[in-house]
Amino acid sequence: MQETLTSIWGLFLSAFISSTVAPGGSEAVLAYMVSQGHFQVQNLVIVAAIGNTLGAMTTWGLGMFAAKKFPLASLLSEKKQNALKIVRKRGVWVLFFSWLPLVGDALCFAGGWLKLPLLPACLVILAGKLGRYAVIAWMFI
Repeated sequence: MQETLTSIWGLFLSAFISSTVAPGGSEAVLAYMVSQGHFQVQNLVIVAAIGNTLGAMTTWGLGMFAAKKFPLASLLSEKKQNALKIVRKRGVWVLFFSWLPLVGDALCFAGGWLKLPLLPACLVILAGKLGRYAVIAWMFI
């Protein structure tokens, strides 16, 4: 029981860290756990998606905080400025692609910077994360 709980928390933390500014390997952790067959796959997908979404919302919050502290977008890196343009143009729906490598964190940051509505942003991010983790899990069943 303790080993199971530790494994689930490990997946959650890996997913959370992977979706913040720190690099992580939650996909590999999920793939390994699915391939072992000790857990219900849907539970693993849900845990990973929730952890990754909470990490993305942390990045979203950092963007909102940064906009208050440093209101000039010109202070941002070029990658974040490009993300701002995309999110400003496409709105909350672009956050569905927050799971993409390299640009996903910048999209979440831009969403916070632009003060997109919290609940819709969270739900759209969660939908994208669930989809990505479901595909990864399916590949390793």
